[in-house]
Amino acid sequence: MKVLVIGGGGREHAICWALGRSARVTEVVCAPGNAGIAGSASGSGKPVRCVPVDVGDLAAMVAVVEAERPGLTVVGPELPLSLGVVDELMRRGFRVFGPTKAAAQLETSKSFAKQFMQRHGIPTAAHAVCTSLDEVREELPRFAIPVVVKADGLAAGKGVVICQTRLQAEKAAAEMFSGALLGAAESEVVIEEFLEGEEVSFFALCDGKHAVALAAAQDHKRVGEGDTGPNTGGMGAYTGDGLLSAPMEQWLLKNVAQQVVDEMALEGAAFHGILFCGMMMVAQRDGTTLSPQRASSLGTPTLPMVLEFNTRFGDPETQAILVRLENDILEIFDAAIDGTADRLAIRMRPGASVCVIAASGGYPGKYASGLPIAGLDSVLDPEVVVFHSGTALKDGTMVTAGGRVLGVTAVSRASVRAPGSASGPGSKGGSALWDALGKAYGALQGISFEGMQFRGDIGWRALRDGL
Repeated sequence: MKVLVIGGGGREHAICWALGRSARVTEVVCAPGNAGIAGSASGSGKPVRCVPVDVGDLAAMVAVVEAERPGLTVVGPELPLSLGVVDELMRRGFRVFGPTKAAAQLETSKSFAKQFMQRHGIPTAAHAVCTSLDEVREELPRFAIPVVVKADGLAAGKGVVICQTRLQAEKAAAEMFSGALLGAAESEVVIEEFLEGEEVSFFALCDGKHAVALAAAQDHKRVGEGDTGPNTGGMGAYTGDGLLSAPMEQWLLKNVAQQVVDEMALEGAAFHGILFCGMMMVAQRDGTTLSPQRASSLGTPTLPMVLEFNTRFGDPETQAILVRLENDILEIFDAAIDGTADRLAIRMRPGASVCVIAASGGYPGKYASGLPIAGLDSVLDPEVVVFHSGTALKDGTMVTAGGRVLGVTAVSRASVRAPGSASGPGSKGGSALWDALGKAYGALQGISFEGMQFRGDIGWRALRDGL
């Protein structure tokens, strides 16, 4: 089967890599892909062919699929989903993985998602949807400080501002309405209660009727170590055994993911694809922060709260998840399309995995592009994969072409024990994550480009808590 993947970042590279490992896949095409995806191959040796397309041009994407005639099209990024590419391809009789434009509103409109959760009793922070700066000024006194201001539409992970004063919140909202903050003017802005705790990303495979737990991961959004500095599209992620206990996973599946699937179907927008539930494990009443691991062990002493939904695979979580996935990835796609997710047993490699992002200097602000990348051929460990997020070829040399450039991803050997680790609950998982981190950071030492930055503390909470 020929499979076409729409997108050109690290997530799409990981999807192409996984597709290349499928015995059922004969050819992988990526539109537009990037220099790292082009010609890359998984352990199967199947190369990936890239074709140009603008993922913001609906007609152009449809034309590429019409020309290629794949047996399956997989939509990676959120922008094509917001334009209705799934609807258009389905209307033409193509088999496609991803939600419709109506279903994707859970991600593409923060106001839709918040009002949907409010209608259906899905736990989330208190909020107000504002259509003008005057409304923002009217609503702000009802919220404690700090307060969160969110752009309603897509913002590549950068449309959330945590404000320490009401004046700062007004300024952030004004810049969103004017387009000064994100480059495009917002018609709505969401003011939201600030929740304190630790985040976890819960991924569910959905087929319009059923939601099935796929994996949990923890992203690192802030650019600086210790979770400092501005938000980015994600500087790294890890996943592993014990991130969520079985009871917590089942609670999230029943009370969040399955409820979303049920209610979206009733509202006439059946959800097929990956539902990313960005959860906050809120503080206990005494103010002690609950990590996902500690909250898992306690059941639900306080309510996990939904921060946001994404309606596709996350980035960089996907890179970490797919190197552990033991299923043929086509099983995942087929189940979502055919309504058979409830019959699928998800199998993940025991242990842990991690993706560390190597980003351009200055990211998430202004950064230079076209800088030569050295050392990619120094990565020889078969359990380390370098996924390309923003690269290009210039006169035969691999160069930077984005804010996030590479995702150095490693998977553990679960039997390895961390130095000084004790036996007991969580020690095996901790050693597995330690092993994966060692491989990823070891590989990064051999890779370089001018201004390269990366966080050296990916997974620090899990190591603290014994994952």
